[in-house]
Amino acid sequence: MKTLQIALSAAVLALSSGSAFASMDLAKAKNCTACHAVDKKLVGPAYKDVAAKYAADGNAVATLSAKVIKGGVGVWGQIPMPANPQVSQADAETLVKWIMTTK
Repeated sequence: MKTLQIALSAAVLALSSGSAFASMDLAKAKNCTACHAVDKKLVGPAYKDVAAKYAADGNAVATLSAKVIKGGVGVWGQIPMPANPQVSQADAETLVKWIMTTK
């Protein structure tokens, strides 16, 4: 039984780690990293700052997913975030859920 628990724990850890790497790969594939980094401001805010700002917002995934696809301006200053209509709703939600874990 102990061996099974260890194996399951290892599998969960591997899957959760893989998910984080997969989401960074998705961010790179969708060119998000041209303007954003995990821990520092580039053109746009750091992912960890976005996660902190929206941590208490129960609608963060929906709000930010829409912003990924449609773009926006004003929340982080006057430099606009361009629209990314090539990003699917599912990919936008995956990215935002990952971003929200970067606090």
